[in-house]
Amino acid sequence: MKPDYTEAERYYEAQKRVKEIKEFYQHLTVFLLCNPIVIVVNLMTSPGYLWFIWSLLGWGFAIVMHAMKVFRISPAFSKEWEERKIRELLEKENNKKIWE
Repeated sequence: MKPDYTEAERYYEAQKRVKEIKEFYQHLTVFLLCNPIVIVVNLMTSPGYLWFIWSLLGWGFAIVMHAMKVFRISPAFSKEWEERKIRELLEKENNKKIWE
């Protein structure tokens, strides 16, 4: 069940969401601009060992996780999951107090 939001609360939530999306695109832009530089530096300094792959994999993983959170792809990152988990923990705590 979704709570009823006032217009101001809806606007605030939309503002937060836009900020999250903007920050993701900034992160992605930095990734796309920096990694070609890292690749060129690697190929010019030590072409025998392609260490740039570790940068691409590590940072790429961070980009994917950031995208999953921002675009709410994984249920583990969703607000609904967080709210359910909070209710579950509070309920467990309340039940524990009743039986003590």
